[in-house]
Amino acid sequence: MKKVMVLMGGFSAEREVSLVSGKGVAEALHHKGCEVLEYDLRDAWNLIEVLRREKPDVVFNALHGNWGEDGEIQGLLDLLQIPYTHSGLKASAVGMDKALTKLVAADCGIKVAESEKMTFAEFKKHGTKIPLPYVVKPVADGSSVGVFIVKMQKDVTQVVYPDEQALILVEKYIAGRELTCAVFDNRALAVTELCPQTDFYDYQAKYTAGMTKHVLPADLPQAVEDKVKDYALRLHQALGCNMLSRSDFRYNEEDGVVLLEVNTNPGMTPLSLVPEQAKYCGISYEDLCYRLVTEGAKVRKF
Repeated sequence: MKKVMVLMGGFSAEREVSLVSGKGVAEALHHKGCEVLEYDLRDAWNLIEVLRREKPDVVFNALHGNWGEDGEIQGLLDLLQIPYTHSGLKASAVGMDKALTKLVAADCGIKVAESEKMTFAEFKKHGTKIPLPYVVKPVADGSSVGVFIVKMQKDVTQVVYPDEQALILVEKYIAGRELTCAVFDNRALAVTELCPQTDFYDYQAKYTAGMTKHVLPADLPQAVEDKVKDYALRLHQALGCNMLSRSDFRYNEEDGVVLLEVNTNPGMTPLSLVPEQAKYCGISYEDLCYRLVTEGAKVRKF
């Protein structure tokens, strides 16, 4: 029996989602016979003390967003030489940075939208070279937090960030169908089409029951499905992700399949896409969590 600390909560805007993910994971691992310790991360020094006292065999990283999937917690666990699930420091840090991810993706032949990286202050002062319509989003944040779609010039006034020096990415808006594909254990699982009631697949649409219809498998031409799966697997491998990732795309006939972003630590809530795709491929939620612990944590990341 493995002693597993399920690390959840944290300091990011996705704290509440992480708590839901963590509770589900803890219950699943308990059913698989693991000794489970649930830990709500609020203080790093206390975490170190608990790790020293409890000596878990592995940490299940159910944190989302900054401090959880951007290389921060991975670096701490690396220094402590404690095995953990999901990707290591480098893959997590690059995957969280949308601008760096686009560079890696383009380098391995994955189509990305034209974009420009700058501070919010620079955007307010000089605007952008990207033609309308475009999307403004934080360079490093998840769950569509702080995303603005600028369709007309008057919409620019709605783009607001509390920090003038916040790094943002201004990206050409790609119209079309919203698609996502999970990769688990070097296998592209399936393609889901997301049909939100909101203008785009934002935070509310992701985590409110009934706000988004999941079409699984997506009704796509075989060549398009194959392209999405190929891109997802190719990016997973190029970043050096460990065991699990999920990549999001837009598709239309003119632009084809275009990468939006990658998630190296996808959500594990009841509404989350990875458990849904895993189940479609014959992998139960409990088995998914258990394999992340027993197989994913074997990979030495430090």
